[in-house]
Amino acid sequence: MTGTPPDPDTSRTPGGAPPPHPEPERTPGLEPGGGVPPGETPPDAGQTSGLSHPQPMPSRRGPIITLVLVSILTVLVLAFIVAEIMGWSKTF
Repeated sequence: MTGTPPDPDTSRTPGGAPPPHPEPERTPGLEPGGGVPPGETPPDAGQTSGLSHPQPMPSRRGPIITLVLVSILTVLVLAFIVAEIMGWSKTF
């Protein structure tokens, strides 16, 4: 099979999709050498700074209640395991 190479505009990958890397000279917004002019890309971060109002302090009640409940559950599980090992409980 001899012939000319396919035109980049009409060449497709085996799945039918366009090539993953476009020709650099045909990519819009690129300057010679691969640079990008100012304003062509979005900024790295938002243009606002600071907070609009003070943030409320979170309640300490939730974490304390969670810690107490997890501690109680841990002690109950450990007591059950010790009772099973020592033969103090007759289950089933």
